[in-house]
Formats: sequence, structure tokens, C-alpha cells
Amino acid sequence: MRLAFCNATRRWGGVKTWSIEFAAALRERGHEVALYGRDEAFIERARSRGLEAALVSFGCDYNPVSTNWFARRFRSTGIEAVLVNVGKDLRTAGAAARLLGLPLVQRIGLPRDIRNSAWARLSHALLRPHYLCPCRYIRDGMLEELPFVGETDTSIVYSAKTPLPQAPDAVGKPLRLVSSSQVNANKGHRELAHTLALLQREGFDFRWEIAGEGDCLDELRALCARLDLADKVAFHGFTQDLPALLRSCDVFVLSSYREGLPNTLLEGMAAGLVPVGRAVGGVEECWPEALPELLVPYEGTEQDTDWEAGAERGGVALPLYAPLRRALAASAQEIVRWKRAAWEHCRDNFSLAVQAGKLEAFFERCIHPAGRGGGL
Repeated sequence: MRLAFCNATRRWGGVKTWSIEFAAALRERGHEVALYGRDEAFIERARSRGLEAALVSFGCDYNPVSTNWFARRFRSTGIEAVLVNVGKDLRTAGAAARLLGLPLVQRIGLPRDIRNSAWARLSHALLRPHYLCPCRYIRDGMLEELPFVGETDTSIVYSAKTPLPQAPDAVGKPLRLVSSSQVNANKGHRELAHTLALLQREGFDFRWEIAGEGDCLDELRALCARLDLADKVAFHGFTQDLPALLRSCDVFVLSSYREGLPNTLLEGMAAGLVPVGRAVGGVEECWPEALPELLVPYEGTEQDTDWEAGAERGGVALPLYAPLRRALAASAQEIVRWKRAAWEHCRDNFSLAVQAGKLEAFFERCIHPAGRGGGL
């Protein structure tokens, strides 16, 4: 097969990581995938993996110049199916795919990536994409938001990562915790900082590695300094070598208030890290059954603006306190056991070897529906 993956977003996100990793996995299976985007970091990382990637300008929605460029490009390079994101890529590269009669797949990252608007209804009616979702939670949320989309218009292929060859058996002293996500308000870094400050006051030692950039980065730096966490925290910003950072850590902390199926959690488990997190979005669909005590329920609301002073006085319950305290108090043997459980769960269910095979079969059905159990 020869496929095109198109992404018109400017900021880094999980869909870009997904596109590069699955494109590389499909290439290893003998297929060709060309990536198109307007984010230089996306194209640079794709090319660093040896993938065919082009920096393009998508222009406005249904831009005839861009649409014609993609149509000529797809035709000349023998593209057989096109995957797009949820923005201008759908309404330029996606329009070109439909003009050529190619299967068009729209990859959905969050339940309400597409809002029920007249514009969305028109795009659906004109382009009729098939919606590819990374978990049931996202598919069900999308169907609830978009009543004009039928369940038969959707498919699920879980996100995936490549696990380490074997589970790690080393444990840091002190224990090294890591958060890797955009540093925005909905990722819960502020609450996590207060939780760790409380644990530090109780005498626990640790290191907190923070990878990522975002709107709240400066605020988080100032908060960590005010909570006397400055010597416990390292800010790494955007890093092209996240796997190396993860391999140096012990515990992956998912403090988000909103997620789909977080790539970051899968990355942590693939690196053999102990997961500690909140049951948001589709997290329960990929959480190791052997580690339920490290996952806290989500109460359905984000922390409001009045909780911080109470947290500093110790008068506010901090949801991640219990599992983090348990991890910091655990023996090295127990940490190693938890690491192996997370790594094995990822290897058996969410490895690229498993899920890329499912994506391959999905595109085969798109391109050659006859005799393969029906089309999409």
C-alpha cells in the first residue's frame, strides 16, 4: 500500500506522534507512507525516522490551489488512501482525496475534536470521511457530539508504542518521577506540585522531571520555587529524545483532568515505568489490570481557583496523594514488580507490533473492500 498522512496543525500533539510512529511501523511491514504537514518539527522528526515527509502550506478551507496541489501529488505518487486530522488538512488534502475517489480517513484525537456545527455537517456531507478513533471513549464521545455520524462510519485502532526489549530492573535513589505533556492548565501540573510538596514535607525524597512546554510553564516554575520544590524539579522543555528521559525514570505520573487515550501514558509503560494516574478519558481502557491501586477515580470537575491556599495548609484532599505516597514508600522489589506489570501489559496489548497490524488490516479493507469482509 501507499498512503498519505496529512496534518495541518502547528503545535505538537499526540496525533503527530501517532502519525510518525505508525507510518514507520507500516513501512517496516512493506508499505509506503508519505507525511505532509506545516509544522517544521513534525517534518524534521519524520525525516529523522527515514520517512518521506514534505513541508506544505494548506491555505484556507477548500482552497482550490492547495486542493489541486494535493490531487496532483497524490496521483503522481500513486497514493491509495489518505488520512487527515481535523482541520485544514480535511478540507484541502481530504477534498483532493475525494476528487480522486480515494478512501478518506479522518483520525480523531479527542471526543469533541469536531463540534456539531453547520460547517462540520457540510464537510461530512461533502467528504464523507471514515472516522478512525484510538479508543472506545473517544469514538463514543464523538458519536454523541455528532449525531449525523453512524457507528458504521467509525473504526477503532488503539494507540501504541514500542516497548523496551525487556522490563527494567533498576530503581533510582531517590525515586524519579516524570510528567511528559504540554504544560497547560488541564494537565494538572499545579495540583501535582502541591501533592509533591506535601509528600516532601512528610520526609519523602524524589526527583520530578517535567518534559514539555505550554501556556503554564512560567507559572509552574514560580509555583515550584514557592513550594520549595526547586531543587527537586528539572524542566526539560520540548525534547526530541523523550525515550532517553523516560528510561532514566521510575514512575510516570498522569495528572491530567482531560485526555483521550494519552500517548504519554503508553510511552511511560513502554519504557517500563510505574504508572500513577487519574481515570480520565480512555485511560481505564489501557491501564494494567494488575495495578488498580495506582489509578484514582476522576470526580468529573477540575480543581477550582479556591483550592490552592487550602492545599498549602493541608486542608484539601489531593487525589494523587495516596498512590504517589504508596509508590514513594514502596520497596525496590515492589517497584520492579510494578514496572514489569506495566511493561508486559504494554507489550501484549499496546505495542506497535500488535496495533500496526490492526491498522494495516484497516487500510487493506479501505482500499480493497471486496472479498475482505465488506467495506468501511
